[in-house]
Amino acid sequence: MRTLLFLHLLGAAIWVGGHLVLALGILPGALRRRDPQAIRAFEQVYERIGIPALLLQVVSGLWLASLWLPFDHWFGATPVARALQLKLLLLAATAALGVHARLRLIPNLDAESLPKLGWHIAAITLVGLGFVAVGQSFRFGGAF
Repeated sequence: MRTLLFLHLLGAAIWVGGHLVLALGILPGALRRRDPQAIRAFEQVYERIGIPALLLQVVSGLWLASLWLPFDHWFGATPVARALQLKLLLLAATAALGVHARLRLIPNLDAESLPKLGWHIAAITLVGLGFVAVGQSFRFGGAF
């Protein structure tokens, strides 16, 4: 279980860390210059490690969840089940934001649409931080 947790946390570090770099380090300058090229360049590099990191998190997270709780308890009312439900909700939000970005925002990215992508980057970064906050709750018995 330690190796599995390590892999899960490694994926989280890459996923959330990359989005923090994008949101706090790259996006402000791109918005100031109204130039989406920096975002495109970051995405080309980051996507090669970010997407595998996210997939690692999904697989390891579901595996960890199955070790914490049997599947038929995942939607119960215990604190651990509530934390798991929050993680699944955040995963659904991540998927929705990812599909929206890939199909709508990134193909049409230009100076005019850059602020929309900025809000999207802020949202996915906050969802990632939500994953971290809920994830640490497992160490302390779950959520509410």
